[in-house]
Amino acid sequence: MTTSPDNQQELEKEIEQTREQLGETVEALVAKVDVKARAQQKLGQLTARLKGKATEAGEQIKKDPVPAAATAGVIGALVLFFTLMRRWMRRDK
Repeated sequence: MTTSPDNQQELEKEIEQTREQLGETVEALVAKVDVKARAQQKLGQLTARLKGKATEAGEQIKKDPVPAAATAGVIGALVLFFTLMRRWMRRDK
């Protein structure tokens, strides 16, 4: 069985495309299996997002510090309340 030069070139082109696709697939699979790298990437994204939120909150507090102080006061009062409630409940046992 003989193949014409055109058919041979087409086969070689298909083989090369298949190799490239296989290489890309292997790279994608390796990336999915690399848990450490994925975790570090997620951590970097989360860190950047939290820094942005902190900056936003800091700017908001500078503009209007009263709501932030009120919120902190309410949170402090709640912590104190629950701490005292926990101690009171322990004494009854």
